[in-house]
Amino acid sequence: MSNSYQRIDRISEEVRRETDAIIREELNDPRIGGTWSVTRAEVTGDLRYAKIYVSVLEDDRREALMEALKNAKGFIRRALGKRMIIRYAPELIFISDKNIEYGVHIAKVLAETGITEEKTDDEDKES
Repeated sequence: MSNSYQRIDRISEEVRRETDAIIREELNDPRIGGTWSVTRAEVTGDLRYAKIYVSVLEDDRREALMEALKNAKGFIRRALGKRMIIRYAPELIFISDKNIEYGVHIAKVLAETGITEEKTDDEDKES
């Protein structure tokens, strides 16, 4: 892995951390609440754009939270520029990340199949 990729990865992680902190500490929007997390950030090689992936656990809060973030992206970008020492604060693109929700769903499905397999095994033993 070359140094430029490592640098972009470090910057991406720093953008993720700082964006999460800015949203939690500096935004006073009532739509931002519930259980959510900034899961990752992908900064482009020229540092002009950053895709920010946000996971929201509650389905009914996802749309409102994503709308609040899109409305506040200028504020978040300026705050990010003040916190990080980079020439340009990247343009932020917020994306709803459903990976955690999908993982919870898969775990639930696996748990249900585990229960039915146990019952089947128990029934086989009784026969």
